[in-house]
Amino acid sequence: MIVAALIVLALLAIAVALLWRAIRTRNMHLWLGNYLRRRAPGKVDGPVHVMFCFVDHFEPAWGRVSLETQRARVDRWCHDYRLLAGAHRDADGRPPQHSFFYPEEEYLEEHLDKLAALCAEGFGEIEIHLHHDNDTEDNFRATITRFNELLHARHGALSRDPASGELRFGFIHGNWCLDNSRADGRWCGLNNELVLLRELGCYADFTLPSAPSDTQTRTINEIYYATDDPLRPKSHDTGERVRVGGSPSGDLMIVQGPLGLNWRDRRRGVLPRIENADVRRSCPPTPGRVDAWIRTAVHVEGRPDWIFVKIHTHGTQERDMDTLLGEPMHAMHEYLESRYNDGHRYVLHYVTSRELYNIVKAAEAGKTGNPGQWRDFELPPPPLAHAAARSATCAPC
Repeated sequence: MIVAALIVLALLAIAVALLWRAIRTRNMHLWLGNYLRRRAPGKVDGPVHVMFCFVDHFEPAWGRVSLETQRARVDRWCHDYRLLAGAHRDADGRPPQHSFFYPEEEYLEEHLDKLAALCAEGFGEIEIHLHHDNDTEDNFRATITRFNELLHARHGALSRDPASGELRFGFIHGNWCLDNSRADGRWCGLNNELVLLRELGCYADFTLPSAPSDTQTRTINEIYYATDDPLRPKSHDTGERVRVGGSPSGDLMIVQGPLGLNWRDRRRGVLPRIENADVRRSCPPTPGRVDAWIRTAVHVEGRPDWIFVKIHTHGTQERDMDTLLGEPMHAMHEYLESRYNDGHRYVLHYVTSRELYNIVKAAEAGKTGNPGQWRDFELPPPPLAHAAARSATCAPC
């Protein structure tokens, strides 16, 4: 009996050690505690409004490919996305919105002309993406300022603040490394990046979730204000939740997409996979995943009937385009529009990152009713119509 008990204890110890190793390997120890403690809000009176936002780390030069390949990638997006989005509508009669976070270091005028024309037709907006390493404050300021002005003046992107006239932009950090958050210090270099972004006009960051990367924050499934500590990295690890009746605090709003565990699709039939809101061929947007995103119920504190679903992708990689521009994405939108747009239990709103921010700010200000009416609450639409006037076209169109 004693020997048998010892064997059982030894096996349990091995199992626990293996489980902890798996957790550490996937950096789940950073956020698993918050995930297990978090509880979704209860039922609400009336319908739940779903703000659905698709952000894209849109990198035409990914893989250091030729200009010909880059053109083919952008042209396919311009052609196929018109067909995809044109077949779907939300409760407000708007097609799916795609937020193209374009990398500064990959800028080519012809690519942005084509995307601007697509967006000017009502299919999305352009925002800022940046990969950098061992950067300096002066260089970062100059880079963002130059790119802001270029996107606005040449391509009609980005809004101006009605009060200050300042250009405002949404941001996604390349390699997930916002505020120097990678453990080895690579792919950023700035411990005061949140302050710099605020001073340069960033309205919110849309990088997270980044799991299984070690850049993932302890705070998950929230919309919150982060305060920078210029002497330390990863200041957005925690923050103050945006709440109804509250006011802005800290340096930068952090908008997170859903993060959790996917028990339906387990590794080797045992360990759950990480649900990190990434969409591609290897993790298509199935109905089960859509349901999980909705259940996560990311919302402004005090407004549980307005929930925000932000998913992401790297849209120009050929292996994923059939998923992102083909039948799997059609099926996702059809499921959203049937399951989450009945007008009684759910109402669906396709939003850009800017519109998501505006609706968050409207909730903070205590606005009620149909959130679709607050898409331009604080920041007006960018002047993308000017880009359309240039008559940029895509090769396959």
